[in-house]
Order: sequence, then structure tokens, then C-alpha cells
Amino acid sequence: MHDTTTLAGRPPSASHLTLSQIMDQHHTNLMGTVHGGRILNLIDSVAGVVAARHSDGPAVTAAIDETAFLRAVRVGDVVHVDARITWAGRSSMEVAVKVTADRWDRAVLATAHLVMVAVDDAGQPRAVPPLLPETDGDRRRYREAEIRREHRLALRRALLDGAGEG
Repeated sequence: MHDTTTLAGRPPSASHLTLSQIMDQHHTNLMGTVHGGRILNLIDSVAGVVAARHSDGPAVTAAIDETAFLRAVRVGDVVHVDARITWAGRSSMEVAVKVTADRWDRAVLATAHLVMVAVDDAGQPRAVPPLLPETDGDRRRYREAEIRREHRLALRRALLDGAGEG
């Protein structure tokens, strides 16, 4: 792994991205609304681009957590997937994603937090630039991301400890 101390830090605004897409009948489930898997695909895709922008190269999804679907998406809705880096470590980054949709007014549809890991050509973790929060909101999101990271690590340890049990 590379030394992160030699990488210049970057603010969240340097990699922020919003993707907008009109949902059509090809995206629907048996209920006639947009399939949740389609929304998850958009979330993962946009988070990957944001992580790649921040780290200057490919990044893979290590975890998707705290995904909450708040409203159904309908055919004709314009879905906006907004993603930003909220935390960066040695090789991993947390990306917060908010999905909204509008027809005539905008409503929040889903939220998610993803952990992305920067990888080199051999698929091995590589160093990422530190995150330099600019605003009070950036600093709050960074602190919240650290709390989520501690929870994820504790859960991972517990799952690995219990993996050998019957």
C-alpha cells in the first residue's frame, strides 16, 4: 500500500456528483413501480464514480449499508442520485448518497452509505487522498461517518468471530 501522507488532500466538493435519469417502463417491478434493484444500481454506480474521482482511479464497493427506501418511484419520475465523499482512510472511503425524484415537486426517495476501496491494476488496495472538509456540514458528515465506520468494524469483527460456530 502507498503512503497516504504524500497525497494532497481534497475537499468533498472536488468529487461530488449528481446523476439524473427519467424512469421508464423497463425499470418497473410487478407492482408497477421502479424496481428497488434499479435504484441500488444507480446508487452503486454514482458512488463508484465519486470514489474514483476522489482517489484518481478505480474503486470497488466493499459495503452498502443504511439503505432506506422512503417512497416508491414511478414511471416518468426524474430520479436524481446525489453522492459525496464523507470520510477517507488509507484506502477506503465512505460515500453518502441521497436519491430524490420529481415530477412536479422533489421528494427524498432513498438514502445510503457505501464503503468504497481504491484498488490498483492488480486489484490490491491503494492509498487515497485525505478528505479535507470545507463546511460545517462537511465536518458533521465526517464525524457521523467515523461513527458508522466504528459500527461497521465492530459488526465485522463479531461476524468473523461467529463464523466458525455452527
